[in-house]
Amino acid sequence: MARASSPFPFAMPPRPRGASAARWLYDSLRAAILEGRLGLGSRLPTTRELSLHYRLARGTVVTAFENLKAEGYVHATVGSGTFVSCELPDTLLVAPRATREAKPRAATRPRRLAAAGRRLEPLFGYPDGPTPAFRIGQPALDLFPTTLWAQVASRRLRMASAKLLLGCEAMGHLPLRQEIAAYVGTARGVQCDPAQVAVVSGTLEALTIAARLLVEPGESVAMESPGYTGARLALESTGVRIAPVPVDDEGLVVDTRRLKGARMVYVTPAHQYPMGVSMSASRRLALLEWARCAGATIFEDDYDSEFRYCGPPMPALHGLDRSGQVIFAGSFSKVLFPSLRLGFVVLPRDLVDPFAAAVSVTVRHAPLLDQAILADFIAGGHFGRHVRRMREVYAERHSILVDSAGKDLPGLLDVCEIEAGLQTVGWLPEGIDGPSVAQAAARRGIEVKAVAHGPQHVLVLGFAAIDAKEIRRGVRALGEAIREVKARGA
Repeated sequence: MARASSPFPFAMPPRPRGASAARWLYDSLRAAILEGRLGLGSRLPTTRELSLHYRLARGTVVTAFENLKAEGYVHATVGSGTFVSCELPDTLLVAPRATREAKPRAATRPRRLAAAGRRLEPLFGYPDGPTPAFRIGQPALDLFPTTLWAQVASRRLRMASAKLLLGCEAMGHLPLRQEIAAYVGTARGVQCDPAQVAVVSGTLEALTIAARLLVEPGESVAMESPGYTGARLALESTGVRIAPVPVDDEGLVVDTRRLKGARMVYVTPAHQYPMGVSMSASRRLALLEWARCAGATIFEDDYDSEFRYCGPPMPALHGLDRSGQVIFAGSFSKVLFPSLRLGFVVLPRDLVDPFAAAVSVTVRHAPLLDQAILADFIAGGHFGRHVRRMREVYAERHSILVDSAGKDLPGLLDVCEIEAGLQTVGWLPEGIDGPSVAQAAARRGIEVKAVAHGPQHVLVLGFAAIDAKEIRRGVRALGEAIREVKARGA
């Protein structure tokens, strides 16, 4: 078995006054061995390396090594070097007998979190193991072209330059920003130039930075209710006050009384989360007019807009903006794969410099190598082909979910047909509690979520990450869970 090399140089304690160099080196190495800083079997540097690094005579180092060897701490192998012994002298493994009663330690004063630290709440992650029905927010990872991605990444690595290793400006890798500007202009009707595009780790990073730039702690940010929990947690972490605004079948209700005093509004107009509706054109225009008159900013989260299943794509809210009120944000994590922590934001021109400054003093810039690979992936046409393929797959899976629920869950769950996205909602009969159904489903290996801060008889169901067989199994198991809760209530 290969022996691990110990990292050198390691920290040496100050040399005591009057101690010889050999004794100081011997004591330091011995202490490092006994304290585990030099692991059993690890290789020591050569006497030449030690003498050069610590400016000691070669004979001094040899003397220290010989003493350690004589006492069994190290052993030497001709042609290989000097190693820490795998078994240390037995007497050194016995704890010394206490000579006097140890003094009780004074109580440690507890650490106090700042207000910002006390406000933080964790956001859910992705558990390991097979993906069950009906996990939300996860794409079909088994259908991602990993071999193709690896080929693009390998080609980019072979072409890597010192500039790529050095880093990039805070707004991100220019070729990727150019690709994003072209993509959102064509697919979402967002007119911008690459100078307005910033590459971020995801939408929540962009939202947090925007809130810190535009909203003072204690001031109001309006958001949809029910809405995306991640956005609410990100906003609350900045100290702002959340003003909930209701959602109906046309999206956010543009109620000037509820919006009064809001410095920013967070919306998901393409595919409202979690209810799945799209904001109507009249609501979009009304919201833009309110923001213009109030001097407020609209943060448009365009998540899942790539996957539209019926009708022509509706232009983004940003595409209707003529006064620079909208920040437009998107992410590649759910379009491609979640561990790709890359997203983007299209900024009004007056926010470009403040946003770049905020990124430069926090994350500096998003991972440059990932940015370069993604830019090549988009430029090669692979991104567009993948989106088109997955749109067909997800449309089929959504149709299977709606049909299966219609056949197996009549009167128990009304699953909504949606225009876009990776998840939909199902309406339970009045009187059946959504959280109770979610718990009963979990006991059957099914993941469904009850709507938070909204109607208690609505469930959110993801369908993108699971195949037809699992969808049908999940519908049957969900039916059992609903019947159990219904019987318990009766």
